[in-house]
Amino acid sequence: MFRPLAFALGLVLLCAPPLLAHGPTPQRADETITINAPPDVVWGLVSAFDDIGKWQPLVKNVAATGGNAAGAERTLTLEKGEITEGLDEVDAAGKRLSYRLSKENVDVFPVSFYTGVIEVKPAAGGSEVLWSARFYRADTTNEPPEDKNDQAAIDAMTGFITEGLKGLKAKAEAP
Repeated sequence: MFRPLAFALGLVLLCAPPLLAHGPTPQRADETITINAPPDVVWGLVSAFDDIGKWQPLVKNVAATGGNAAGAERTLTLEKGEITEGLDEVDAAGKRLSYRLSKENVDVFPVSFYTGVIEVKPAAGGSEVLWSARFYRADTTNEPPEDKNDQAAIDAMTGFITEGLKGLKAKAEAP
């Protein structure tokens, strides 16, 4: 005897795994450092979008176009190859710069997309720099390989930001 309700329930259960599958979730990295230099000095380094290689030790070379205004692009050479970023906004009054990944290379940096913000604020005796990024892992399928999963993306982005902040601090505090 045909049971329509049982048949319908069976179809729903058969289709459930694809319904429960999901893609990547957005990740974030937020790091802060205090620098013993005036905000204007620190901002001068951060706002020079095309000069990140002067203070970010993980950047081996920078090729930039468009200067330091919104719409500028920079290609960063990292240890394993190149990625390209675009400058979205420069708020000189607020000492805030926002940028994004415009050309990915997941074998170089295990993320498929990111946006970043660097902000310089006055702090006791100097400046506080907040660097934050929102990003997605390199492999956006449901079962990414270990070198392109969420943890690989988090580790890479956090490492890049942390090393950058240390380099910024060293450069800004240098005599």
